[in-house]
Amino acid sequence: MLKDAGQINEALELAQLLLERSELSHPLRQEIERWVNQPTAPWRTDLDRCIRLHRPFKLVYQDAADRLWNFTVRHAKIERHEDRQYLDCWCDETEGNQDIEPLRHNRSLRLDRIPDEAVIAPADGQWQPELSHIEIELHLRRGLVLGYRTKTGADLTNEWLPEQQIRRVVRRIHNTFWFFREVRRYGSECVIVSPEAVRDRFKQELLAMIEQYNAD
Repeated sequence: MLKDAGQINEALELAQLLLERSELSHPLRQEIERWVNQPTAPWRTDLDRCIRLHRPFKLVYQDAADRLWNFTVRHAKIERHEDRQYLDCWCDETEGNQDIEPLRHNRSLRLDRIPDEAVIAPADGQWQPELSHIEIELHLRRGLVLGYRTKTGADLTNEWLPEQQIRRVVRRIHNTFWFFREVRRYGSECVIVSPEAVRDRFKQELLAMIEQYNAD
């Protein structure tokens, strides 16, 4: 967490303390030793500086198919999604982005896919105040009525509607991919109500999953 937050000195101190302990498993010790020997890629310091100072920058990114992409980034923050760190950013370029139109400028880039030799170059223009976003409405039922925990900084409304026996949640999202991954965990206890474009896209993904099972 410290190294992903850009606090390299603190992370190195903690890593050295861990390496002095005997309880580490061999694979974990090897992983920590590798990182201590090369604590950060040269581009990471420049990336953190641009984010901190709100300066647009140009970035080279390598996707899962080993294709190189050039992005002009005008807003960025480092976020953890599941077990990896990502650069969630607003980019001029929209080619290849399959998200819905209002979110087409947003990207979620894995930090470990930025090449070690990448150079963070300054870009002309202004820094965007935030990522593009939309508001979505969810209806939660049964166990989720009491079990749902508000997403701090994202949920705008979280209210119990006794007449309908549901919990109504209105949330800001900036990426449907990560949003859908969360909603799938909730199963039939969660329904996307609006906007229609998001509801329909999620429904189409569910139908495609059903078709995969029907094909067996």
